[in-house]
Amino acid sequence: MRTPTRILLALLAVVVVAIALAAARVEDVVLLAMSPTTRFDAAAAPEGPDYSEDAAWSALPGRVDAADATMEGLAAIDDTTAQVDVFYVHPTSYIGRDWNGPMGDATLNASTDAVATKIQASAFNGCCAVYAPRYRQANPIAFTRPTKSGEQAIALAYGDVRTAFGEFLSRRDPARPFFLVGHSQGAHLLRRLLEKTITGTPLRERLVAAYLIGAPLTEASLAREMRDLPVCASATQVGCVVGWNARAPGFVPGKLEPRGLDDAPGDPRVCVNPITWRTDGAPSPASANAGAVFLEATPPVRLPTFASAQCVDGTLVVDEIGAAPRDLRSRLLDRAIGAGNHHAIEVQMYYADLRANANDRAAAWLAGQAVQVEAAPAVPLEAPGSQPR
Repeated sequence: MRTPTRILLALLAVVVVAIALAAARVEDVVLLAMSPTTRFDAAAAPEGPDYSEDAAWSALPGRVDAADATMEGLAAIDDTTAQVDVFYVHPTSYIGRDWNGPMGDATLNASTDAVATKIQASAFNGCCAVYAPRYRQANPIAFTRPTKSGEQAIALAYGDVRTAFGEFLSRRDPARPFFLVGHSQGAHLLRRLLEKTITGTPLRERLVAAYLIGAPLTEASLAREMRDLPVCASATQVGCVVGWNARAPGFVPGKLEPRGLDDAPGDPRVCVNPITWRTDGAPSPASANAGAVFLEATPPVRLPTFASAQCVDGTLVVDEIGAAPRDLRSRLLDRAIGAGNHHAIEVQMYYADLRANANDRAAAWLAGQAVQVEAAPAVPLEAPGSQPR
């Protein structure tokens, strides 16, 4: 064998080994690429949002935005005439090395609109008017490697969401019902909002349901912190919480798995089956799935019978799943979080089911209010014992 050929083969072997090592340690590479190099410093945080300005929102009623995305067979209503509102908080779209992402970065905002608002919040445009704030997102490391700096970054993000919720309330009739909807980081922040702002207050009576998907919300923490907000046990129950974390059978959590920051290890997570909307362990075959929607596809289409669902010990186990039309960036994310981890697509897999369920819960809440009004006793024109004027 000639020397140049041997050198070429040796170089090829080195490349193959390097690729194998990179694949085996992809989690470590991702963690290193995202990890901040300094401690959290509030003075160095990005400039905060002004939610009185429309630019601070990814979606608002009355304007054309990513939450208005539709496809054949799934039409949106006119959000200016909707009777129910949605306060949607998007998952992490910031991938950088600062503790919190900026508000005014056009590229980041476009990414948020495309990979979050468009493919998640749009599921609610069949029933509701959608409000979706931007916020200074915490670095994903804050949720996978809990530290004091990470908790401070999460607190900053939560402060933005809480302020946005105040603006949301001020922009609408306070008597209107509303959903809270969030995925991943968004769900984590809304859990705090429920605990600190809604549970035990009059706002609780206006809450149709809270969809907190892809967060390590446990049954124990819900019972401890929000006793008036049970886990939803049926498709039309209102005033309750929905959650699930979708994984393949036998999935082993890796270093990028979100952790419950204040829950005891081993506590089962909340799991509501997004096909039956029950909490039991009955399996739902993929044939019962109303359809996944991946708006990365052009044109976007509904893919019926895409995924199965079964709640097993707090995890939504998916043993049947179709081929998702994911772009390159999305496939890299899937590779990083591990085979069998459906976290990145656990909303999209049940998009049509989620959409139909939101419609049903909104209708159930409105019907319940109508029954209450009809059953209320008539108010006399004169109080008993009063004298005619």
